Amino acid sequence: MAELLERFRIEDEEGFSDFQNALEDYAPRMAQLLMALRQQPGDAALLGELMRLVHTIKGDAGLCRMGFLAPLLHGMEEVLTRVRSGELNFSYSIEQVLFLALDRLELLIQSLDQQSETALADFHLLCHELYKVSQTTSGALDAAIAHLIEIVTGYTPVTLRQEADFATTAEIDKAREDLRLFHTLALQFEQRSQLFQGRTERNLVLARACNAAAGNPVNPRQLEAAVYLHDIGMMFLPEALWLKSGRLSDAERGQLVCHPQWGADLLARMPGWEAAAEMVRQHHERLDGKGYPAGLSGTAICDGARLIAIVDTFEAVILKHGQRQQVRSLLRAMAELNACESQFDPDWIRHFNTVIYQRIESGEGLPHIR
Repeated sequence: MAELLERFRIEDEEGFSDFQNALEDYAPRMAQLLMALRQQPGDAALLGELMRLVHTIKGDAGLCRMGFLAPLLHGMEEVLTRVRSGELNFSYSIEQVLFLALDRLELLIQSLDQQSETALADFHLLCHELYKVSQTTSGALDAAIAHLIEIVTGYTPVTLRQEADFATTAEIDKAREDLRLFHTLALQFEQRSQLFQGRTERNLVLARACNAAAGNPVNPRQLEAAVYLHDIGMMFLPEALWLKSGRLSDAERGQLVCHPQWGADLLARMPGWEAAAEMVRQHHERLDGKGYPAGLSGTAICDGARLIAIVDTFEAVILKHGQRQQVRSLLRAMAELNACESQFDPDWIRHFNTVIYQRIESGEGLPHIR
């Protein structure tokens, strides 16, 4: 077995550019095909096109002297080959793991483009776990994929059937489809700025970990939806406004305070997501009553919104330091949040501190924070 590279540095700039351009062409179509297969899992034409794209990207990686990508793409091919042969049924779990692999491939290329060198430990871990998934029997597949997601991202996927035994199969399927849509919308928001790279995954990792540390007082499924869509209302505002690094004028602030309500109103129109809509609407409220849009205070703010407020502000602090071209530091960002005693719920801050310290001590950090 070939020795694994610890780091990869771009030596062939032209080859890397060619591969990057090819991936930018292929990745959106692959995402479309994965979503289409969820609706039509038996469609041989969709599956065949997806397999050809994965195979083409693997070939391009070799031609462009980026052969270290082959194990990931081979693992994706193996899973799809078993689906085509009938050994596996294309399922929500398979869609999840293939989306994760595609997302990590794109993030790796973005990281190389920005820095020309990147560490590969996380990438090798994903490849290893994906290979195990590709060899797993159909009966153990969901558990293997859940393990992969937990190992690679740091959070345990919510098993919707266990969470709501009373729900019908149709309701469970609808919830899964809704979450997939919410996730897609969150990733579209990320694309608006390179500074947002990885924000959805960071927010979800932190929110789930804090909720778990507190004993899961917030419904995990509703929390996931709220994390995905808490800032979706920002997309109705001019980009120049929400990417502005300086102080906002009164008029600009008047526009900005509308975004939680817009996002909540959209979500509230989808049956079953009322709790998530409340979290989205309240995530900029403050414990001292100085937040927006309603100026709520104390226990009038729901638990999920109090948690998301911390996670969202933490992300904003990371973004601020990135704009200042400072070295990103979890401890510095945590210190800033802890200094805002009147703004955040002290119980949630305590759980937040515990989670961050654990991730620092374990060497995990957070996804895509350098």
